[in-house]
Amino acid sequence: MGISADPLDLQQEFKLENALDYPLLSDRDGSVHKQFGTHRFGPLPGKRATFVIGEDSTLLGKVASETSATAHADGALEILRSR
Repeated sequence: MGISADPLDLQQEFKLENALDYPLLSDRDGSVHKQFGTHRFGPLPGKRATFVIGEDSTLLGKVASETSATAHADGALEILRSR
């Protein structure tokens, strides 16, 4: 799943444009960002992070990059392949 501070209508548009097959959730109040340690103070959106979670609900790893979506995808695949 994906979570961002964007409103649901923008997320739906993004999902359709990018043919995503997973749910996108809206964290308008930043509560999820705070729980995962990706909250920022001020008007900036939360820090970008990908959390890879196993079938048993344990955290397998985290990928953080502010500028590279490829780093998130490659990092997540690396975490999964190392299991």
